Amino acid sequence: QVQLVESGGGSVQAGGSLRLSCLASGRGLSSWHMAWFRQLPGKGREFVAVVRGTVGATTYADSAKGRFTISRDNAKNTVYLQMNSLKPEDTAVYYCAGRLPFGSSEYQYWGQGTQVTVSS
Repeated sequence: QVQLVESGGGSVQAGGSLRLSCLASGRGLSSWHMAWFRQLPGKGREFVAVVRGTVGATTYADSAKGRFTISRDNAKNTVYLQMNSLKPEDTAVYYCAGRLPFGSSEYQYWGQGTQVTVSS
């Protein structure tokens, strides 16, 4: 059973920074694709960034490019999302998600989410 637990959310003023962490429990997670999604108030969940297993290649949503950095520490089973130059429109619940590097492209495992609030 894989569990994902996010932390690091909070309130920050525009232009500030936060670092989200996602601690994953389970075996063989270094090969997994790990991603961050977010759900803005009143909207559906949207993709933010992904770091692929083994190779470590990353992909970002346009809204995150140049401001957010996703990384992973396989020794700690942790994925991070460093968010800089935050804007009020980044206010959302941020979710960590993981999936196997083969088979379905759907993310099988999700964390409970962590709230990020950016004030102007």
